[in-house]
Amino acid sequence: MVGSSGMLLTLGTVALIAANRYVVFFGVSWRPVVWVMLGEMFNNRIRASALGLAAAAQWLANFAVPVSFPRLSAIGLGLTYGIYAAFVLLSLLFVLTGIKETKGRECEEMA
Repeated sequence: MVGSSGMLLTLGTVALIAANRYVVFFGVSWRPVVWVMLGEMFNNRIRASALGLAAAAQWLANFAVPVSFPRLSAIGLGLTYGIYAAFVLLSLLFVLTGIKETKGRECEEMA
């Protein structure tokens, strides 16, 4: 029994370290990119409305993850993280194929 509690402590420590690393690396990579990208991807004519809608969608997605986690994890952690990873892959594909580069362009130039 002592061996299993030591293993659980080790797994818990690894999970805590992994979760904290995720928060740190997400905070210095994708999190600021989303907000910068939202501010630059809309032209002036629709910027206020589009940014409000995009920010609301972002917050709803951020809310959906912690709300869905308990029910999904009850089914299985592998499935839960697999679903989240699939959404990450979809977002990466969307960014690579659907988001146009704005470097060197004025916001007024974008249609």
